[in-house]
Amino acid sequence: MKALHFGAGNIGRGLIGYLLSQTGYHLCFVDADQHLIDSINKQKRYVIELLDEHRSQETVYRVRGLHTSAYHEIIDEIVEADFITTSVGVNNLPRIAPVLSQGLLKRKQLNKPTIDVMANENTINASSQLKEEIRKILSKEEVKELSSYVGFPNSAIDRLSLSEERSEGNVALVEPYYEWVINRSELVNEELPELTGATYVETLTPYIERKLFIVNMGHATTAYMAHLEGYSTIQCALKDVRLEGFLRKTMHESASYFTHTYEMEEDELTTFIENTIARFQNENISDDILRVGRAPIRKLGPEERLVKPTVALSKMNLPIENLTTAIAGAFLFDNPEDDESVSLQVYIEEKGIEQAITHFTEIEDSSILSKIKETYLQLQKEKTLNNQYN
Repeated sequence: MKALHFGAGNIGRGLIGYLLSQTGYHLCFVDADQHLIDSINKQKRYVIELLDEHRSQETVYRVRGLHTSAYHEIIDEIVEADFITTSVGVNNLPRIAPVLSQGLLKRKQLNKPTIDVMANENTINASSQLKEEIRKILSKEEVKELSSYVGFPNSAIDRLSLSEERSEGNVALVEPYYEWVINRSELVNEELPELTGATYVETLTPYIERKLFIVNMGHATTAYMAHLEGYSTIQCALKDVRLEGFLRKTMHESASYFTHTYEMEEDELTTFIENTIARFQNENISDDILRVGRAPIRKLGPEERLVKPTVALSKMNLPIENLTTAIAGAFLFDNPEDDESVSLQVYIEEKGIEQAITHFTEIEDSSILSKIKETYLQLQKEKTLNNQYN
């Protein structure tokens, strides 16, 4: 079996490529980094290292690479592939759409089997977005020609992936935990074996929201509350039993959204929360508070990790005390190096916290707004007192 993967970066090698290889695929990477492609072709393998206690390593074999400029060779790989995946960054999907569209048309003309193209990007429904980019390029007749021939199954991925340049080449550094959830109902080629380590579901929304409203929410919550206490990393902050306890309560509060909306089992969510907290506490990783908390305006948006579950739970008459505290903490995130943080603090200074909460969260419920404002003022007072005594 042959797989073609666009993007030989950290997540491409550290998760997608790794699991494709584990499934038995011969893998071809496409990437703009000529040095990285040359290294892959020279060694015909690459190394991933787990960020665990033993820093154990695994080697991925049966790999080669093409530079993005090798247009005709990439077309040939598209024609011969059994499966196509991407991890190029959502903003780069329009850049790979032209070569994909031509390669897929050529496949169809040569009567090759149906194929699935899966975009694994840090956004919701990335494969659908890639499909639309391809549709923009093709004529109506070509779109119709490919409509039942090419599948664009959406997925959700989760794994912290870094990299380090060493004498043996660029090594992908990954946390032990990973998740790759795939929408089975959107696949068109069901003849291929299921991917080793992947989870197949009929609807992806609960899993996308679980990552956003529990994992991402918890990460941001830790950053904002830890920033008030003066901690520099997530790992240091979660040695504080008060902060760890607050994080756990906030995550369980958000988990009620899933037990009531999707009827997920409470025990299953508890296990998920404990595993997530353990990931955050991994001392082989150093999560900078300012990095994790960056872009607070985006993270305070109405469809985002903090606000959306808060509003949904309030409508269900379920507790939101911890979530509203986390939102208040986000409004106190003051980092002069972060443009959104600067803009947020300027807005608060000019318009006041009450107007800022309404403006950035778009919350209309007066009881929620009141909770956030009261907690903000209390946290601000505590922060001022802490600064005076430190």
